[in-house]
Amino acid sequence: MTTATSTHAFWLAGREATGDETFEVTSPWDGRTVGAVSVPTEAQVEEAVAAAAAAAPGFAATPAHVRAAALDHVARRLTERTEEIARLISAENGKPVKWARGEVARAVSVFRWAAEETRRFNGGTAQRLDTDAGGTGRLALIRRFPRGPVLGIAPFNFPLNLSAHKVAPAIAVGAPIILKPAPATPLSSLLLGELLAETDLPAGTWSVLPVPNDRMPSLVRDERLPVVSFTGSGPVGWSILDSVPRKRVTLELGGNAAAVVLADYSSEADLDWAAQRIATFSNYQGGQSCISVQRVIADASVYERLVPRIVAAVEAQTTGDPSDDATDVGPLISEDAAKRVESWVDEAVAAGARLLTGGKRDGAAYAPTVLADVPADVTIACEEVFGPVLTVASVEGEEAAFAAVNDSRYGLQAGVFTHDVQAAFRAHRELEVGGVVIGDVPSYRADQMPYGGVKESGVGREGVLYAMEDYTYERVMVLTGLDL
Repeated sequence: MTTATSTHAFWLAGREATGDETFEVTSPWDGRTVGAVSVPTEAQVEEAVAAAAAAAPGFAATPAHVRAAALDHVARRLTERTEEIARLISAENGKPVKWARGEVARAVSVFRWAAEETRRFNGGTAQRLDTDAGGTGRLALIRRFPRGPVLGIAPFNFPLNLSAHKVAPAIAVGAPIILKPAPATPLSSLLLGELLAETDLPAGTWSVLPVPNDRMPSLVRDERLPVVSFTGSGPVGWSILDSVPRKRVTLELGGNAAAVVLADYSSEADLDWAAQRIATFSNYQGGQSCISVQRVIADASVYERLVPRIVAAVEAQTTGDPSDDATDVGPLISEDAAKRVESWVDEAVAAGARLLTGGKRDGAAYAPTVLADVPADVTIACEEVFGPVLTVASVEGEEAAFAAVNDSRYGLQAGVFTHDVQAAFRAHRELEVGGVVIGDVPSYRADQMPYGGVKESGVGREGVLYAMEDYTYERVMVLTGLDL
């Protein structure tokens, strides 16, 4: 097992390797060096891609039980090493360790689900063709086959689980994968490589390459990698799609998620629940989650009773050292990220927004913040803040609330607090998002469900089975001369 300050090798076609250069990974909390990482050379990257391409035909034909056993093994080993891995995530990412434990648990679920789906996934159906005379004696068999090797590009905010969402579905369908972790948080992905190396997966079927971002475009354009799965910023994601329009590209690009509180959600218990959930999930991960609550849109009839509860619950969030079990909100990924959040809040306040709590920065940490009366044209009202900042607004009625949710370039998920089942179905029909959560915040995600957005929140869907379908295509075989 490696120590926190050792130099970490990368994984080239399933084996450990080192390059000519290294870079340091530092803690956003205190700036200490968490580890040094070896950087692949151009020749080593080429070797990894060539190995993936060469391994693709054989891997696609690997028996399902072999792939399922490997995925089960990773799930078990993640469970056994949960505390170690959670501490590593917290150190490199700044995530409070209690949330990091949750991330490990989710990654366990991803690999477990992938193992189960591997055993039952064939994408196959049989189709009678004798519905017309010309099809007499013919039967179509439709199966799914891998498109080819996958390039998975993971972000910093969930360095283990969002790597799992690239790797596990690829292994499940028999597609080789090259994983590129975020430069700020490669250690979790490299540790995942340790667990993959313990399996019997064929050589060449996976690599973990911590290359700098400026070397990513050449990987994206490589024709031997026909599938690209990217989670990250909008500008980078859309540039990927524009550069390779003929590839299969999945983009999960974030949002500015809204929590709607409708008029019927009005009891003391209702408002206490909504306020606590909103406060927790506007600040968990330091607000650095694509489905963190960024906007609260409350019916005017409950607004005045709800907002003080939200402010009190936000102020009750414990900030500080992410390695402390009591900490709810740690630092952002970098001081530059915190300065950006600070500038957006300052811009909103200067334009007339009211600061109800927070609004202070200390290095990479930004205090949990609530803003009211935010002008519609300021940056924080239009863009994804990716920080612990929440805006609150009052509207008159359901129609206005849903219109406010849709008045955004983004559409990832929304939460609707209501007891009215008809309102729930209207929300599902009318809200321009990829997912609607009723009775809770938009921040809920089960890793087996389809997850992704519309508008500028991206294209395609993550979630184990849905990624497996994205990584494969249908191929038809027609059998002739059958006595059906």
